[in-house]
Amino acid sequence: MKPMTARMTKRSFLQSVGAAAGVGAVYRTMEALGLAQAGAARAAQPDLAPGTGEGKSVAILGAGIAGMAAAHELSRAGYRCTVLEASNRAGGRNLTVRGGDVIEEIDSRQQVNFGVEDHLYANLGPARIPYHHETMLGYCKEFGVPLEVFTNDNRAALFHNRERFGGRSVTARRVNTDIRGYIAELLAKAVDAGTLDSALTAGDKERVLAMLREYGDLNPDHLYRGTKRGGYHGERVNAGLKAGEFDDPLEFNELLKSDFWQYKLHYDQFLDQNPTLLQPVGGMDAIVRAFEKRVGHFIRYRSVVEEIRKTAGGVRIVYRTGPGGAVSALDADFAICTIPAPVLKDIPNDFAPKTRSAIESVAFDSAVKIAFQTRRRFWEEDHAIYGGISWTDQDITQIWYPPYGYHRDKGVVVGAYIWSKAPALRFGAMGPQDRLRTAMAEGERLHSGYAAEIESGISRAWARVPFQKGAWPEGNKAPDALQRPDGPIWFAGDQASALPGWQEGAALSAHAAVAAIGRRVMEK
Repeated sequence: MKPMTARMTKRSFLQSVGAAAGVGAVYRTMEALGLAQAGAARAAQPDLAPGTGEGKSVAILGAGIAGMAAAHELSRAGYRCTVLEASNRAGGRNLTVRGGDVIEEIDSRQQVNFGVEDHLYANLGPARIPYHHETMLGYCKEFGVPLEVFTNDNRAALFHNRERFGGRSVTARRVNTDIRGYIAELLAKAVDAGTLDSALTAGDKERVLAMLREYGDLNPDHLYRGTKRGGYHGERVNAGLKAGEFDDPLEFNELLKSDFWQYKLHYDQFLDQNPTLLQPVGGMDAIVRAFEKRVGHFIRYRSVVEEIRKTAGGVRIVYRTGPGGAVSALDADFAICTIPAPVLKDIPNDFAPKTRSAIESVAFDSAVKIAFQTRRRFWEEDHAIYGGISWTDQDITQIWYPPYGYHRDKGVVVGAYIWSKAPALRFGAMGPQDRLRTAMAEGERLHSGYAAEIESGISRAWARVPFQKGAWPEGNKAPDALQRPDGPIWFAGDQASALPGWQEGAALSAHAAVAAIGRRVMEK
């Protein structure tokens, strides 16, 4: 009898490498064998080798950013993916609306009556991508999604507090400039008085005083008496042909009593609000469309998950197609669940007790966005505001000015972005028309004649959206149980990350689940 010889295929060889040294080693081996292009791996991909998922199936619950990112990465490695999406669209909370669209909430239906021009749209979900969100920016680069700057902070925008400065709005440049000046003066006085002698050498004192003079634009006596940095009297921002007189400082006492300094003044200092921020040209859903081109054929729309069960061979997902439609079962080796916790907690399942407890513990914010189309771009024409955000202590919280479409005839402003619990619940409880009327009335206190400029509006109360029931998870720490598998089931979405409310968190959580599935497959 001839001795038996085993012939090792490339696939079995790569599986052996993966079992011994991990998935990363597989990719490097493939590079060495010429089966993968060197340098193809990058920040926007988990280190998952092509072909290693052949013969394995994954059920992905939800076609938001996390679900589509998972399908994209897994399918490239050979996994058979099926994405169940309860609604009739992909993107989840990534929602851009344009004229002719219809959006639904639990008890209302709204028609978007914006014009057809390409700049007349509103991002009612995510609207900006920080420069350090490398995964989402990596996808934009890979997919060829063009980007432009999102203007978060604009010194021409407004601060408004109903009980301060006679209820009048004041420009951000004056608030920023005057607070810097007053703080610099106070610290300079402390240095001059010798209060900081134990902390400063004589040379340090001179350097600190010089720094404070520059920082706050103090006079030679180290006093703040105003500065041209805040603008000039009247409607003039600059000096013009003659130097003119700059604005008197805002009263320090009024600034202290306002709510500006509590967080609004340093909002752009929060890491995820640091400039530079970016947005896809033409709307955030450009990212959704780019994913759909690659994974749309995996998505089954109007497929509402009714049960999530573990089986001897993996998972079984029971779902219904459309209201009153047929019930089907999807069997797969693994599942990645991106369903938002407020929805997931009511779906029958056989999760472990710790998993169920973690899901129950996740509360979602009830954020509301309202957008208005205006007959002219009054913020540019009347106030020289080009992009940026104005603040108010009213329920609407913010007004956003579009950082695109400059000098076009019309524009779309975000007339309210509300996330604090009480005002969000108040607005969410209103009907759509009442939301618009209330937001217009509050906007009038920042911009006289505001309501008369508005042609149409649309609102989104995320807590009232079917299959979402909220905008993003509250807090900044995902439960540990949602970052670990429950048998063959992994969890993804921003609720499983430390970046709630950001697409980056959704994508990173998807990558973590994908990489973990890859490791489990290679270890078998």
